[in-house]
Amino acid sequence: MNPFADRARSISGPATDALPVVPDDSNDLPIVAIALYAESGGTVVVDTVAGETRSIAVADFSILPLGVRRIRASGTSAAGLHALVLA
Repeated sequence: MNPFADRARSISGPATDALPVVPDDSNDLPIVAIALYAESGGTVVVDTVAGETRSIAVADFSILPLGVRRIRASGTSAAGLHALVLA
């Protein structure tokens, strides 16, 4: 049984998939993320859905509930990044 089969998708979650991310200064994510997950802490430099570029410190195994369209390579030191999406 799939408990998500008849549930309407919502930006408040839950995400329906987690896409591994390779930070890239030039290209947006294939799907806008409703949140990010970081396995190893550090700094994440993102372009938000509001059109701003932000540098954010994250801890190991953290979830950042922020709409993100790009994760930049320049300045990003956090690793094991995943875009939580509504696929």
